[in-house]
Amino acid sequence: MRTVILRRGLVALFAAAVSFGAITQAQAESLRIGYQKYGTLVLLKAKGTLEKRLAAQGVQVQWTEFPGGPQLLEGLNVGSIDFGVTGETPPVFAQAAGADLLYVAYEPPAPHSEAILVPKGSPIQSVKELKGKKVALNKGSNVHYLLVRALEDAGLKYSDIQPVFLPPADARAAFERGSVDAWVIWDPYQAAAEQQLQARTLRDGEGIVDNHQFYLATKPYAQKHPEVISALVDEVRAVGEWSKANPQEVTDQVAPLLGLPADITQTSVKRQGYGAAFLTPEVIAAQQKIADTFKTLKLIPKPLSIKDVIWTPPAKVASAP
Repeated sequence: MRTVILRRGLVALFAAAVSFGAITQAQAESLRIGYQKYGTLVLLKAKGTLEKRLAAQGVQVQWTEFPGGPQLLEGLNVGSIDFGVTGETPPVFAQAAGADLLYVAYEPPAPHSEAILVPKGSPIQSVKELKGKKVALNKGSNVHYLLVRALEDAGLKYSDIQPVFLPPADARAAFERGSVDAWVIWDPYQAAAEQQLQARTLRDGEGIVDNHQFYLATKPYAQKHPEVISALVDEVRAVGEWSKANPQEVTDQVAPLLGLPADITQTSVKRQGYGAAFLTPEVIAAQQKIADTFKTLKLIPKPLSIKDVIWTPPAKVASAP
């Protein structure tokens, strides 16, 4: 009799353990977001509204900071994050490398939030004078395309300069030492160099690049969790609209997160584009032009079709602004 009771107890205990495991697994559903030291995702992280919204769906939000778009997209590619934001160039390199990702949404143009900088005492006065010079940049980042277009606009080829591929922190150190002649960089690093080092802007993106920011997700995650992706884009759009109307509040929130003075942060905040939307044919065409340009320059090994990696939102949110 005792044996029967013991067996029944063990069975009940096992059943409870299985049930608890199932509940724990369900509760452990997560959305892993990659972000950088700029953009609306920093604001969304600071406000905490996404966590509250997704908690109702049993989804926990995890945040991971990356130094640049290429590194973030590598995180997407190896599966360490599910969603992230980058400039317009990194997704092209990632797609060319076979990454299983989808474009989800984009932000309006922000051509002033990236630039080619030179030291304050540099004799270089025009992009044309970069011929033969060492130019630091994060390989495969949004500024890679800015550099290509700026050189082209000045009558130079990409091969006319000496690219020095460095992540932002190392590039700034090289720039300060005088190891490179110019630095192509984005905000807030750009604003920090302008104000702290008195770096001079040789050329920003005005008239030559859009500098869209793109939100991307791994294809498996977007296909499995369309409702989570839709909610995320909705929250990004909402915090963007709030940011446009409250630049001082945004600055006060973000400056401590970035570890930067308020004046530098505010410059970056005001130069951003706000208003996330699902991709339009015009934006897709602009991104295709970047891919075609990099194929022509042999910076990527094969032609790409951008329209093949665009996420289609659920019908009920597809018409959202």
